[in-house]
Parts: sequence; structure tokens; C-alpha cells
Amino acid sequence: MKTRVRIPALLLVLMSAAAVVAQEKSVKPGINKKYEDANVEGSVKQFEGKNREIVQNLDKIVEACQLKPGMNVADVGAGTGLLSRPFAEKVRPEGKVYAVDISEKFLRHIEKTCKEKGINNVAGVLGKPTSTELEPKSVDLVFTCDTYHHFEYPFKMLASIHKSLRSGGRLIIIDFVKKEGVSPKWVMGHVRADKDMVIKEATEAGFKFIDEVEMMKSQYVVRFEKVD
Repeated sequence: MKTRVRIPALLLVLMSAAAVVAQEKSVKPGINKKYEDANVEGSVKQFEGKNREIVQNLDKIVEACQLKPGMNVADVGAGTGLLSRPFAEKVRPEGKVYAVDISEKFLRHIEKTCKEKGINNVAGVLGKPTSTELEPKSVDLVFTCDTYHHFEYPFKMLASIHKSLRSGGRLIIIDFVKKEGVSPKWVMGHVRADKDMVIKEATEAGFKFIDEVEMMKSQYVVRFEKVD
């Protein structure tokens, strides 16, 4: 039986601060270049296609977020708004969804599709490579799907996410399984960190690992809670 070592909250904060200061260079230069002028139509086909495992498990993913009316949620790396829209339905009427992305084209598309569907509680937020640009303690949940491996400055982004969450707030990360001999070659070359590394980095950034939700073969779902 493995014994989980509890790290004092103050030590976690110090570790997180040190990591943020140390990370001045991108860990994956150019990975987001194509999103500077995003092909929205092509991205909708890619991100929302029925053969994508995320789309096939959409209801289960929303359920795993344990959303309630009145919650404020940030969908970081919102893309075409695949998850932002169902999130908005779950947190109505007082709750709000912040669709965060570095692409203005994606944000305009999300605003357009929400308007067409009568969804009025989604706000687009133009993020930066080092920041979500969310207000401090403004959200109850930060969700990021197939986006963590696109973080060029993961420790700075995690620090920004930590700052945006209210006390007891949660972080959910979905990303690709990276395992030699199991994952396809494009994942091995494209995805920087495997699941264990993601958990380690989030823990060092001031988050407590809660659990992993089993639902997909090629992707994992891990949940964390903010440590104050």
C-alpha cells in the first residue's frame, strides 16, 4: 500500500513561487502558432467531430465536473466552445462561464453560437500564454480539455489558475494518455507531459490531487482542489 505524503500548504506555495520564477522560457515554442489565425470551420470539424472520444463522452465529462446552478466556471482553452455551452446550461440562471482562449476567432465563434442558442451566461476572455486573464478568486471551477499540453508556460498558467479560483475551488484536467508502446506516435511527439508529470506539476503549483475519473481509453480525467 502506498502512503501519500501530505505537504504543508506554505511549502506548496513556496514551491509554486519558485517554479514560476524559474520558468522564463517556453517549454514548447510554436505549439500554438496556428491558433494566431485559427481556421474556425476546420477546428469545428476537428474538435466537434463524432469520432472524437471527447464528443462521445461529453455527458460523462459534464457530469464529472459536478456543476451546480450559480457556479462560475472557466473553460480554459475553450476552442470552439464544445464544453462551454453545456457548462452554461448547468450553471444557469445565476452562474457564469468564462470561455478562455488565446484565439480571438474562437472567442467570436463561441459568442456567435451562444447567441444563436439563446445562451446568455458565457463571456469570452482573451488569455495570454502566461495567464488566463481571469480576475482573482472569480471562479469555482477551472476546466481544461486537451489544452494542458499546449501550455507553453505551465507553471505560470497553473499559478494564474490557482489565483483565479475561490477557496476550495477545483481544477479538472483532461489530456492525452502518453505511454510508450500504447499511445500513437503523434501523441508521443506532440504531448510534453504524461499524466504523472501533470499531477506532479499541479501539486507543486498548490493543488491537491483528488482522484482520476475513468471513462476514456486515449485520454484521462484528473481532478484537483485548490490548497489555500
